[in-house]
Amino acid sequence: MSKTRMDERLIKLDAVCNFCNHEGKKTIFYETEKTAGAVWCLKPGQSVVNHSHTTSDDLWFVTKGTGTFFPGEGEEVQISKGDIIVSLPGEQHGMKNTGDEDFVFIGLAGPQPMDLIVHE
Repeated sequence: MSKTRMDERLIKLDAVCNFCNHEGKKTIFYETEKTAGAVWCLKPGQSVVNHSHTTSDDLWFVTKGTGTFFPGEGEEVQISKGDIIVSLPGEQHGMKNTGDEDFVFIGLAGPQPMDLIVHE
């Protein structure tokens, strides 16, 4: 293996972007003892459950599509390609692909381990 580990450091989005016809698909592309990165791929109508984390930040980078973000308390915010969402510990976050095309976002979270608190 090379000294720079470029086979581990350079990740092609198309290589880790996977869709499922039944539900949103999360593909973890890296994980360390400090942080984790994942790609979420959602077909129109699919969603990510509204949730929070007790001690972890969760950053979402929208790379494709349009949707509705749910920050909690019944609020809805329209999001689209180019948007970045920052959710700090305890802040609710979830979303639904409300567009007519596929929706893709990259999530980076830490510190690890990260809990999951689901909200209705």
